[in-house]
Amino acid sequence: MPFEAARKREIISAHAVTPNDSGSSDVQIALFSARIEYLTEHLKSHAKDHHSRRGLLRLVGKRRRLLDYLRSQDFGRYKGLIEKLGIRR
Repeated sequence: MPFEAARKREIISAHAVTPNDSGSSDVQIALFSARIEYLTEHLKSHAKDHHSRRGLLRLVGKRRRLLDYLRSQDFGRYKGLIEKLGIRR
């Protein structure tokens, strides 16, 4: 299920590096994290929904690759982002 536009704008503005930023690694990771949280809650009540579980695993992999990229480019931003989002790594 896609986010409401207002929720998505809120996430983008909270993690944007520049004022018109919508595609930086920070923003993408934050959007993936929100979708991961949503799918995790969905799967708690729909345990046999294997299609959504596969989507969740793909999102986790994408987020991990982006986090690895951000870590190699700017370690300070990486540390700040995982603390802000509460990601265990």
